[in-house]
Amino acid sequence: MGRIEALKNLSVLGSTGSVGVQVLKLVRQFKDQFRIVGLTAGKNIRLLREQILYFKPRIVSVASKEKAAELIDDGFPGFPLEVLWGDEGHEEVATLMEADMVVSAMVGAVGLRPTLAAIMAGKTIALANKEPLVMAGALIMEEARKKGVTILPIDSEHSAIFQVLQGQQREALRRIILTASGGPFWDYPKESMRQISYQQALNHPKWKMGPKITIDSATLMNKGLEVIEAQWLFGVSLDQVMVYIHPQSIIHSLVEYQDGSMLAQMGCPDMMIPIAYALSYPKRLPLPQTSLDLIGLTGLTFYQPDLERFPCLQLALEAARTGGSMPVVLNAANEAAVSAFLSGGLPYQGIPSVIEETMKKHEYFIPAGLEEILAVDEWARKQAAVRIAKQGPGL
Repeated sequence: MGRIEALKNLSVLGSTGSVGVQVLKLVRQFKDQFRIVGLTAGKNIRLLREQILYFKPRIVSVASKEKAAELIDDGFPGFPLEVLWGDEGHEEVATLMEADMVVSAMVGAVGLRPTLAAIMAGKTIALANKEPLVMAGALIMEEARKKGVTILPIDSEHSAIFQVLQGQQREALRRIILTASGGPFWDYPKESMRQISYQQALNHPKWKMGPKITIDSATLMNKGLEVIEAQWLFGVSLDQVMVYIHPQSIIHSLVEYQDGSMLAQMGCPDMMIPIAYALSYPKRLPLPQTSLDLIGLTGLTFYQPDLERFPCLQLALEAARTGGSMPVVLNAANEAAVSAFLSGGLPYQGIPSVIEETMKKHEYFIPAGLEEILAVDEWARKQAAVRIAKQGPGL
């Protein structure tokens, strides 16, 4: 008889977001391999309630005490459930004793505290939340090293890099090439960029994602954040990370070695592939996805990103080059500006303007720890809010 493997217990941070929903979809498909023990969510109580009834976690956490009360009101007969809220609640879910792996899939800076708490508790991390490494890369990687924690990337680009590095000598790495779909505007007429609407920016040609990440993809800020993330995850310098626009989204990233060899990970643009690899590593799950049709491919093309068209990418590269507290400012100002754009309070072209002005106002330093990082984040959001108010409403 074959050996029966124990279920892998998962805490999912951000279970009602785009990645979190897909993580739980995978768990449904492989119920014999995974068990959900904890969930965190923000304000989507209806979807969270459905997830609780199906997966029966021991503990959940939501954004606020009011949302927790809303969740508790209906009750969950038949099994005990602890309902928490806020940063403390999220951290408790992230550090559950029985959790073998924590899936960090929250959107934005809110994911920093629980992700760091999970690392300090010695949990394996499946990381989809870019912002913790952007804001606190040095702190996170140092704590992961101390605790012997493995961080497995879920982003399709970083998953691709992680996969093609397997079995290779790290010292032989020459450069990493992050690919970008380019979003809806990579070849858009420049004269029309000032008139971009909410609906146009959310119309991504390749990926289905949440609104914040979709806007970051349109501005290429997501690629700038991924450059910073790649530096920390793979221990490379900024000069070793390149960004190319690849509209087909078939090659998810490449690694070039010192002998000139390039290794790439290819696949259909489907987040289930990197999610499955992170959750099952070092195994691969038999996914029912459609195989990539190589014969049907009409071509694989690559372009240098136009930094005048995508000033957010330029700003992210500048923040990466400066280092220290500047990526914290970049991220906070971007979150504030994107939120304002999505609510109609800022035009599309106002996003990079707000970020640039906030960065110029900041005096760079090297934060000594988490509290200083969070203080910079708070400062940058207040500065960005002032600049957003001056810009006026969007389309």
